[in-house]
Amino acid sequence: MATAIVYVHGLWFSGREATWLRHQLARELDAEDRAFSYPSVSATVADSAAALGRFLAAMATDRVHLVGHSLGGLVILKLFEDSAAGAAPQLPAGRVVLMGSPLHGSRAAQALARLPFGRSIMGRGVEEELLEDHPRHWSGARALGVIAGDLSFGLGRLLGPLAGPNDGTVMVEETELEGATEQLVLRVSHSGMLFSAAVARQAAAFLRDGKFMR
Repeated sequence: MATAIVYVHGLWFSGREATWLRHQLARELDAEDRAFSYPSVSATVADSAAALGRFLAAMATDRVHLVGHSLGGLVILKLFEDSAAGAAPQLPAGRVVLMGSPLHGSRAAQALARLPFGRSIMGRGVEEELLEDHPRHWSGARALGVIAGDLSFGLGRLLGPLAGPNDGTVMVEETELEGATEQLVLRVSHSGMLFSAAVARQAAAFLRDGKFMR
C-alpha cells in the first residue's frame, strides 16, 4: 500500500523549514514525503483548505497522513470540516498530527494585532481564525493526535505575557481539541518542535499506530 506524509506549514513559512522533520517521518513510516505550500499571509484559511483538498485529491496514493504545524493545523481542520459538509473532495485514508496549532484563537496574535501594521503583517488567515476564540470539536473522522510544547521560548513572549504553559508563541490550552484521539505536551518550543527528535518519534508513532508512546 503506497503511503505519503503531507506536511502543512505555519504562518510565514513554506514547508522547507521542516525538511528534517519530514524526512524523519518519511523514513520511520517508509512513506513518500510531500509538503503543501500555500500563501499564508495573502490567503484565507478557507481558500488554503480548498487548495489542500485539491492537492490531496491529485495524489496517487492509497494512504495519506497529514502533519500540520501552527496555522497549518487550522488549514487541515478546515479541510475536514468542509469535507464533512460535502464541500470538499473525498480524502484518502490516513491519520493526522497537529503540532503547536492555536485552535482557540491566539493571545500572541491578538497582541500583535494591536500594534501598528500588526494585522497586515499576519494576513488574512490570522484575521479569520486567530483573533477570536472559535470553539472546535473533532468529528472523529480519523485518528488525530495533538502535540503541544511547554518550553516558553519564542517571539510570542515579546508581545506580552502568556499566562500559562506555552511554547513561547502558543499556549498549551490553545492547542487543546475536544474529540482528539490523544493529546501530548513535550518540552519543546514553537519552532523547536520542528527539530526535536522526541517530536519526530512521537509523531511517527501516532501516524503509524494511532497513539503516542507513553
